[in-house]
Amino acid sequence: MQRYLGKRKVLRIYISNEDRYDGKPLWEALLSVSQNEGIAGATVFKAAAGIGAHSQLHAFNIWVLKQKLPLVIEIIDTKEKIDTFLQATKDMIEEGLVTMSDVEVLDYRHPKFSERR
Repeated sequence: MQRYLGKRKVLRIYISNEDRYDGKPLWEALLSVSQNEGIAGATVFKAAAGIGAHSQLHAFNIWVLKQKLPLVIEIIDTKEKIDTFLQATKDMIEEGLVTMSDVEVLDYRHPKFSERR
């Protein structure tokens, strides 16, 4: 349990839901690598709208069947684990933005890690 608490890094990867890698959605491929690398946690957020590097608005439209929407993948772990993940995925992202910042994990609760009384 203690391994999840304290000063960590948060990695954010901004991509599109249309981005692909090796025939499958890029977000899925990145999560697979994060799982294989033993990353503590990873979440994919689908945005309602966004403006990317090309200054084009991508927004949800109920009348459009195929939509290009922004995704954010957020990963929290130690700098060492994130650096290993980045090395493993360096050739996977053709277009996107990757940021990393400091975060402090104050609490983590999960039934698997709760103390038995």
